[in-house]
Amino acid sequence: MNDIPALAAAFDSAVATALRCGDVQAISDDALRQVLTAAVKAYAAKAEAVEAEFAPFQPDAVTATEVAVAACAMIRAADLNLFDIAMWFGRPVGRASGRADNG
Repeated sequence: MNDIPALAAAFDSAVATALRCGDVQAISDDALRQVLTAAVKAYAAKAEAVEAEFAPFQPDAVTATEVAVAACAMIRAADLNLFDIAMWFGRPVGRASGRADNG
């Protein structure tokens, strides 16, 4: 469990290098699916545990286009529709400022 920050930093660095070099093929579809699946599960579990939303990424870390592309793909993959999303978006949840923890 203590390896998570180091693993996250290593993945972030590898992806940043691939994107900077324009080599998106260096990021395998399977590896990306595995990381996204784990990240979504971890985010949902932590948000449910603290009963609040917290920032899923640092300010200005991603663009609106990047968020929309990823969100639309996840919505389709989970077989949701915009009505489903509107219901979830409108549900009352607490809002945590920033992160769920200090680590």
